[in-house]
Amino acid sequence: MPMVVGVRFKRACKVYDFDCSGLELKQGDTVIVEVERGLGLGTVAYNPINADTNPARKLKKVVRKADAVDIERNGFNTERENEAFRICREKIVQYKLPMKLIRVEYMFDSSKAIFYFTSDTRVDFRELVKDLAAGFHTRIEMRQIGVRDEAKMIGGLGPCGRELCCSGFLSDFEPVTIKMAKDQNLALNPVKISGICGRLMCCLSYEHAMYRGEKKGGSGCGGGGCGKPTPPANDLPQEGAS
Repeated sequence: MPMVVGVRFKRACKVYDFDCSGLELKQGDTVIVEVERGLGLGTVAYNPINADTNPARKLKKVVRKADAVDIERNGFNTERENEAFRICREKIVQYKLPMKLIRVEYMFDSSKAIFYFTSDTRVDFRELVKDLAAGFHTRIEMRQIGVRDEAKMIGGLGPCGRELCCSGFLSDFEPVTIKMAKDQNLALNPVKISGICGRLMCCLSYEHAMYRGEKKGGSGCGGGGCGKPTPPANDLPQEGAS
């Protein structure tokens, strides 16, 4: 029976299961793990456990605990990300592309750089990719994201004065509907019930189950609240997972 540990690659992102057999790990340790076509650096989210796994589901392995060299390399990647962000933004202006660059992320082993952007239209960035690949000598991926992902990456403060839930602890975006606001007798003013991303606030779902239960005459059940994280997912990380 393999020992399984949960690893998180970034704050407020999904937790993925890895096989850590033969390693002594604890929550908070920084580790090097196998990902698609390379290595990744992450943080142990929960202590190792004995787990019955489906034989058809082959877990990636934790390679080792991160050492000083690995931490230094991660810092070097951060510097490269900042440089790539600046250069890419200049190229976007040069080519007059209708896109907004949000973040650049290097894989731990520098095998690929992912450029996250938003755009309202289809963007032909073939020339941009050629320039970036020639300048950084690595594989380039341009990944378009939505406004909710943009808010999660950039962060900020919500109308409540607290850090945005999506950038603070939410690992996934749950569906939020206008009916949730109606069930809670909230004023249907878009300014009041929308987050900085322009979409309905994620927190509308936190207490919706309780209000719905009260309306049906039951005791209801609280749906959590700010600071209650979403249960970890056990999906296998894909290349460039964030």
